[in-house]
Amino acid sequence: MICAAFLLTLLCIVELHVVETSKDAPDYLEPFFCHGGLEVIYPELDVDKCLIISKDRKLREKISRTWKAPEIHFPGAKKGKLYVLVMVDPDAPSRAKPTSAYWRHWLVVNIEGNDLKKGKMRGKILTEYDPPTPPQKSGFHRYQIMLFEQLPHTPVLLSDEEKSSRGNPSTHTKHTFVFFF
Repeated sequence: MICAAFLLTLLCIVELHVVETSKDAPDYLEPFFCHGGLEVIYPELDVDKCLIISKDRKLREKISRTWKAPEIHFPGAKKGKLYVLVMVDPDAPSRAKPTSAYWRHWLVVNIEGNDLKKGKMRGKILTEYDPPTPPQKSGFHRYQIMLFEQLPHTPVLLSDEEKSSRGNPSTHTKHTFVFFF
């Protein structure tokens, strides 16, 4: 299970990507996710803090349909360390009814610190990148990209159940996603 291997050190290097899909969007950003130096770079969008995506349809379409996974750069990465990157939507399928909360959009493990420092994120992909695609009329969604330091000699794996669903079924909620809070 992913949690068994995830007794990781949270490095205060997390980012929050927010996609506003309705007028229920908050007028504040969650400060816990809005610091740390993790850089998330899409072709026409450089994110170094929390971001609210406007209702610009063209930009939203690029993020969800045209652009591939963002470039990830972390200047604070340490040589000789391994990292884990995860992108989740805690509001899936909607903020009002997050029955698939912490939908896993991307999971990469064994990322070398030297590569991450240079913006050349290579590692073992456990979950292929799935761009933000909130259902229509589902309200405000938060997309969180988090980086963790991986413990040495500790493999990070997904169970068969976790491989079969990117969502958060109640059968493994307490085990898989507890570290996101």
